[in-house]
Formats: sequence, C-alpha cells, structure tokens
Amino acid sequence: MRSIGYYKGIDFGGDAHLNLRQLEAFRATMRSGSITEAAEIMHISQPSVSRLIGDIERSVGFPLFLRSGRGLTPTLEANTFYKGVEGMFVGVERLQELADSIRTTSGGIISIGTIQSIAAFELPRAVNQLYQRYDDIRFMIHARNTPGILDAVQMNQFDLGIVGQQPPYQGVETLFQTAAPYVCLMPEDHKLVGQAGTVDLEELANSETFVTSGGAFPDHMMSMSSALSNKMQGCSRLSATNMSVAASLVRETGVLAIIDPFSAEQAVNMGGVVFRPIAQDLKYYISIVTSGREQLSRQAIELSEVLAQQLSERVAHVVSYAK
Repeated sequence: MRSIGYYKGIDFGGDAHLNLRQLEAFRATMRSGSITEAAEIMHISQPSVSRLIGDIERSVGFPLFLRSGRGLTPTLEANTFYKGVEGMFVGVERLQELADSIRTTSGGIISIGTIQSIAAFELPRAVNQLYQRYDDIRFMIHARNTPGILDAVQMNQFDLGIVGQQPPYQGVETLFQTAAPYVCLMPEDHKLVGQAGTVDLEELANSETFVTSGGAFPDHMMSMSSALSNKMQGCSRLSATNMSVAASLVRETGVLAIIDPFSAEQAVNMGGVVFRPIAQDLKYYISIVTSGREQLSRQAIELSEVLAQQLSERVAHVVSYAK
C-alpha cells in the first residue's frame, strides 16, 4: 500500500483525534488480516502497528478487532468504519495521482513582454534553462516599451513582464525588482579607457559630447542635476531612444553615452566599445511583474526566479566593478 503521509484533521470531539498514519495502519490491517502483514506493507514494526490501532480504538471509543490467539477478527463496528476509511483513501489517492500528474506534466505557453535591454541577452539565457528542461513548453517573447508591457500584463496578454522604470506600478504584482547603476559607454580607443575608478560627468561635459535620448535624458535619470543635464544636452548632436542604437552611435562616431549596464554588456560583446562606472548616482530600474502570481504556471514562476537570479548577479557584478 502506498503511504500517503501524515495528516491531522479528523476530529471526533473531546479527546478523539485521528491522523492519517493511524488510518493507514487500520486499513492495512483490514486488508491483510494480520498485524504482521500490515507492518510489512507499511515498512514499520509490528508493535508500531499495534500501537496505532490502539490509538484509533481509544479515539473512536469502540473496539476494532477481536483477538483470538495470533489472529484478528474485525468487529461489526470496524467493518462499518472501514467503508468510510476506504472511501476517504480512494479520494486521497486520486489527489496524489493528480498532484503527480501536475508535477510531471508541464505543457502550455509562457508569454513574456520585455524591454529591449533584457531581450537580447539576459532573457534568452533564462529561457534556455527551461527550454532544455521542458520539451513541451512554448515561449512567446515580445519586445516592447515599459508602458506597453504594463498595459498588456494588466490585461493578461503576458504572463510575465520585464519592465524598466522606477516602481511602484499600478495594477500588477511585482515578483522581483532591483536597480543597477548606469555606466558611461565609450569607444575602446578613448583616452579614458584603462583608467581606474569612476568618471565624473561634470568634468566630461566640459570636453565630451553625449548621445541623448529623444533630445533629453530619460525620466529615470532625472536624479541628474538639471544644470548638468542641460549642459550635456546643449552640445549633443545625436539622439536615440533605443539603447542599442545609442551604443552603435558611440561605436561609429566616437561620442559617449550614458547607458544601462545590460545594454552596455550587449554593446561590448559586439566589439568596439567599453564602459566605465560613473560618479553620479544614476539608477536603472528593472522589475519582473505579473497580473497575479496565482495565475502563473509552475514553469512561469520558475522562469521568473531564474531570471531574477541572473539579474541580481549582473547587478552585483556592475556594482563591484564600480568600486
């Protein structure tokens, strides 16, 4: 007989209280007709089975077996009680089978909306772990901006959303959030390459030009002083709302860019550029959101956890690099 486990919750009033282990012993004894065989079925000792049967008899208030020599004869009450116990175990075993099926069968689709900075490197790495593990999961990945992702998650169009603006977010549940320092992207032959420590944007703004974002700097960079922001915008002739485009402009024109560390890593992998930590405290926010954890499959939750771990490790690396 398969052991279901231990469960407290059958209360007969007063001191009468049964657990599932006791009922397993009663069921095994009824099925086998002996304490010895019941002990073998349950992989426990004969005294343990006898003790469990005795506990049940004290709880229910009537004898279950008549003992004659080495044999056992169920009482009338035991036969009636057994019908109820057997029905309960059938239901429990069906639940166990259902749980086994859910645990071993995945299937389905995981839909993800992601910002560009995570779409090209971090997310594919996380997806690959589940892709190799589950051969019946389909992944649908959509690259959008943060407002579009949040709207889609709220409408249950995406299981998971990876967004990049400072929380809080309305109408969604945040599974993970972190913040990484922005970095300064520069051509690999720039005079600042190879120097230790951070670069100061106040100083660089006197001699260097920068790629801006839409003619300005993103709202999440507004911890930058307005004077510095205006100074950097005033001498800029290049603007790009996409970080990967900004990185390409750095590579081709020799100007600098303030860029998130995830996009910076992609740019460095493509060659021709490097990045340096900056002195100013400019934060890039990353969060994983959903419309509700209870609506996610086990595999979708696993994906969010894998990605969260990767992002945490990446942020820790960038922070240590800045030091």
